Amino acid sequence: MEHRLKRKSPENGFNSFSLDDLNEDVFEKVLSWLPTSSFFRLTSVCKRWKSAADSASFKLACSHIPTRDPWFFMVAPDLNQSVIFDLAENSWKRLNHPNLLLEDSNKSCIPVAASNGLVCYRTSSGNFIVSNPVTGSSTELPPLNFTSENQSLNAVVMSTTSFNGQISYKIVLVFGELPNLSFKVYNSSSACWEDENALGRKVDDSSADCDSTDDNVVYFLSKAGNVVASSMQRSPTKQYSSVITNQDGQEVVYFLSSSGTVVACNLTCTCFFEYPRLLPVFCEYSIDIVECNGEMIVVLLSEFLETTSLRVWRFDETNRCWQQIAAMPAAMSHEWYGKKPDINCVGAGSRIFICLNSPELCTYVLCDLVTNNWVELPKCHINGEVMEFMSAFSFEPRIEASV
Repeated sequence: MEHRLKRKSPENGFNSFSLDDLNEDVFEKVLSWLPTSSFFRLTSVCKRWKSAADSASFKLACSHIPTRDPWFFMVAPDLNQSVIFDLAENSWKRLNHPNLLLEDSNKSCIPVAASNGLVCYRTSSGNFIVSNPVTGSSTELPPLNFTSENQSLNAVVMSTTSFNGQISYKIVLVFGELPNLSFKVYNSSSACWEDENALGRKVDDSSADCDSTDDNVVYFLSKAGNVVASSMQRSPTKQYSSVITNQDGQEVVYFLSSSGTVVACNLTCTCFFEYPRLLPVFCEYSIDIVECNGEMIVVLLSEFLETTSLRVWRFDETNRCWQQIAAMPAAMSHEWYGKKPDINCVGAGSRIFICLNSPELCTYVLCDLVTNNWVELPKCHINGEVMEFMSAFSFEPRIEASV
């Protein structure tokens, strides 16, 4: 099969130019700039394209592409289906679960973290599986060895680094009950879990060795205790909601305590402290946390004076208070009044993908923090039926990401 483009000729005006005229190196570099969704179509074009899609040099060429439009990874409430919303093509696509999971039909799992081109799942036995949803490759991590079997897991976060086209990753877990918190790290470079580390309470922020404005931060929020109404249940895929930022080598995990305060766990300094709450105790709201451009952002839906508002907040470290940076137009948010929706959100660059889900409605919205533009996305149709999914995670689809 020939693939011809027209190029201008000084003599004839235009003539044909075939991709087959390119040498293999240039040919693969051209293909590497295609949207990642094209990977699924490469193998059906011709033998040469199929060969390129499978070659190591093509994956290396893909690794040199600085950024890709994100995929928003979604799962059905009963966890039996997975889809992604492809921002590059503005469309939904179905995904299969990792092949490793299909080997045991009794091994249920939920996605709990994502980074770069990888997604991390947690199995019903408490172990973890890392998969590349684009290629379908997956691997199961070594079993965990907790010092206490009854420790509650608060947060799971994943981070990746790339060097010479090779991607390595870390899985960070934060567990325990306040004030007895600990964390544990899996490093793919050593292919093992590191020793468990305890976190001590940071009594005086001003006297601490670490400056909170220069933290590498994992943020986690969940609904618990008296903070939200009991009728608003969090999606299983978001119970370990976490994000990570990287600034000056500091690593900090944030999660919402049972009293409604955000707890910041600095992994580098092995200490934790609490942020002021956004709303008073007993206020009924839905809350989630995302990472945008390396910064922690909180998305909050609340009811006040017979209307519902959805607002985006960041913490002002200088004035030690929360600052509103965006708000959904009232005409969009008011329709949710009285419907007790749960919001599940993921960040990508300066955009936030928001899923609002209640027994009556399910809507997907994309918010651009730079322009404060809010756009409702199309519904997801599978076999002619509108499907409802919960927002889980965002990641850059990377063909070259291996597990």
